[in-house]
Amino acid sequence: MSDVILKVEHISKQYRLGLVGTGTLSHDLKRWLYKIRGKDDPYLKVGDTNDRSKTAESDYVWAIKDINFEVKRGEVLGIIGKNGAGKSTLLKILSRVTSPTTGQIKTKGRIASLLEVGTGFHPELTGKENIYLNGAILGMTKTEIKAKEQEIVEFSGCQRYIDTPVKRYSSGMRVRLAFAVAAFLEPDILVVDEVLAVGDAEFQKKAVGKMQDISRGDGRTVLFVSHNMAAVKSLCTRAIVLEHGKVAYNGSTQDAVSFYLSDGNREIIDNLLERKDRKGIGDFLFKGISILNEANEKHLNLLSGELYRFRIEFSTKKTIIDAKIRARFIDSKGQIRFLLNNYFIDTVTLNLEKTDKGIVEYTIEKLPLPNGNYTIQLTCFSENGLEDDLENTVDFNLIGGDFFNSGREQFSKEGVLVEHKFKVLK
Repeated sequence: MSDVILKVEHISKQYRLGLVGTGTLSHDLKRWLYKIRGKDDPYLKVGDTNDRSKTAESDYVWAIKDINFEVKRGEVLGIIGKNGAGKSTLLKILSRVTSPTTGQIKTKGRIASLLEVGTGFHPELTGKENIYLNGAILGMTKTEIKAKEQEIVEFSGCQRYIDTPVKRYSSGMRVRLAFAVAAFLEPDILVVDEVLAVGDAEFQKKAVGKMQDISRGDGRTVLFVSHNMAAVKSLCTRAIVLEHGKVAYNGSTQDAVSFYLSDGNREIIDNLLERKDRKGIGDFLFKGISILNEANEKHLNLLSGELYRFRIEFSTKKTIIDAKIRARFIDSKGQIRFLLNNYFIDTVTLNLEKTDKGIVEYTIEKLPLPNGNYTIQLTCFSENGLEDDLENTVDFNLIGGDFFNSGREQFSKEGVLVEHKFKVLK
C-alpha cells in the first residue's frame, strides 16, 4: 500500500476580479452551453497571473495555477510564500471550503482544518458545544468526542470559560480552542494556516509540540502555513514555496526557506561608485556590499541566529596604510545596534595595495539582531584620516529566526540578542 496520503494534481483556481461569484449570468450561460456541447470552459484560456503588485489586464485572475505535489503519511509539509501568493486559497481547496476550477485532489482519511481564528465555530454556542459540533463535522461519533473532551479543554487552557458562548472569547482563546479541537480529534490530515500568528508564546510552544507529536508519534500528516521561518524549520520535514500562485520550489525545508528568503535577490551588489553623497579623501572607494548565508547564497531577508557573511568590494588609487574598515548596523529609527571593525579584532595592521577589485569579508556566526528593518553604513579610515564614508549602502530585513535554538521565534525588537543561561537557584 502506498504511503501517499494526499495527492494534488494540476489544481488551479480562477476568480473574476471586481465581482462576487464566478461572473455574470451571460458568462455562466456560456459556460453551460460549452459544457453540454463537450467543449472546454472558454474562460480557462484567459486570466492574469496572481501578481498583486501589477495592474490587472484581464477580468480574470488565477489565484493558483497548475499546482502538483504529494504528501506521505507522517510528513509535515510547510507551505510558505509572500502574502497573496495563493497559500490560503490552496488550503481552502484542500479543506473543501471551495472547489478548484481545474484539477483533482486524492486523499486517504479525514481532513481537519484550522484556516482562521475559530474556523467552524458558532458564536452563540458554548466552547463545549462547539467541540461536539466540530467533531461531528469531522465525522466523529459523540462517544469518540467525549473520550477526548477533557484533553481538549485542558490543552486549550479555557476551562473557566468552556460553558460560555464563544462570541465572548478573545481571539487568542478562540484559536486555542479551535487548535485543540482540530489536533485532538485525530484527523488523518491536519491543515493549519498561520495559527501561531495569534496565540501567545506559551500557546505557540504547546502548538508546535503537539504538531510534532501528531506527525512523529501518531504518524499523521500536517500541512503547515506560516511566515514564522523558525517554526517552519523546526517543525516541517519538507516545504514548498508559492510565488504568484505557482509552485516555485519543492524540496527540503532548509533549501525552501533559503529560496524564500532570497526573494529573487541573487544580484545584490550595487555599484556604490555612482553614489554622490560620499565623504572622505577618495583614495579608497567602496564599490559594493553583499550578504551571503552559509551556503554562499545572497540574501536581503535574514534570520536571527544564522551565519552570514558581509562581503565588501572596494577599489584603491594607491596603497592605503593602516586601513580600518567599519560596518555600522543601523535600525529603522536611526539607532546603531552594533558595529564591525577589523581594527578591533586584527592584531596585524591592514595595508591595502592599489587595486580595482579589492574584497574583504566579515563573518557573523550567529546574527544577533531581532525582527526589523536595518541598513549598513560603511566607513574606511587610514593613517591619512577618513578615506570613504557611505550611509545606507544596503537595506535588509530580519524576518524571524531562532537565535537560542529553542524552537521559538524571538519577538523583541529592542537591542541585540546575546547568548545567556538561566537556572532557578531556590
